[in-house]
Amino acid sequence: MNHLFVDNLTVIDFAYLDAARGLVGESWIVDVVLGGELDDQGMVFDFSNVKRTIKRVIDERVDHRLVIPRGYGGLEWNEDDPHGFVWHLKDGTHIIHRAPDEAVVWLSSDRVVPSAVAALLESELRAVLPANVTDVEITLREDIIEGAYYHYVHGLKKHLGNCQRIAHGHRSPIRIDCNGYRNRELENRWAKLWQDIYVGSEEDVTQRWVAEDGTAYVAFEYEANQGEFALTLPESRVYMLDSDTTVELIAAHIAEQLKSEFPEDVIRVKAYEGVGKGAIASR
Repeated sequence: MNHLFVDNLTVIDFAYLDAARGLVGESWIVDVVLGGELDDQGMVFDFSNVKRTIKRVIDERVDHRLVIPRGYGGLEWNEDDPHGFVWHLKDGTHIIHRAPDEAVVWLSSDRVVPSAVAALLESELRAVLPANVTDVEITLREDIIEGAYYHYVHGLKKHLGNCQRIAHGHRSPIRIDCNGYRNRELENRWAKLWQDIYVGSEEDVTQRWVAEDGTAYVAFEYEANQGEFALTLPESRVYMLDSDTTVELIAAHIAEQLKSEFPEDVIRVKAYEGVGKGAIASR
């Protein structure tokens, strides 16, 4: 059998639900290996079609979606809302999500791991590739980050593309410089503060309340051009901004918080949004 490989084909930025961690933002790099017989051109698959076909399927199926493992015992369907569900966490709290169908993807497992998502994508790709391609292997891997990073989830209701989905996320490094020198202590502080966090905008909050068990919750709702979105989370798992939550505004917020703490210093924040992209703010 002949094989064709494409490393670093794309990056999928998405969110998923975990029994302990809750709502997790993630970024996985995609590598692809195709096996099969050579076609009339002497190819397994034309490189020019790799991004046009394979990347498109991968991006449409998982990128900027919320991945939900339907085998998890703490998943509760909301019978009054066909687009909603409740996710019960191991600590006794819960998450409620409602969104159009294209904002989520259901996984046939009890938890989200790279191999389970890869198997889903491999099945989808076999249906669209030519008959001479008889084997598809997808590898999903994290970027190697030397230093601090955090997992965050957000939604951008004003965005015209898929970023408007209320629960998509990223695994992101952060670099903070004070007076021209890298400050790893501050980087680690923000990474700890934003470990598995939902970054929410105050203008999207519709309700706050305290449940009978003492847990404080916050509910977000908005309407975008893809439909209506709603998300309820324990407030302890949320970090609020007074602005939208674009990476430009996230970088600016962190820089301003640090500048208020160290007014005499020159602060530079390089905040990533997933792999190899982001925003820089100096104060």
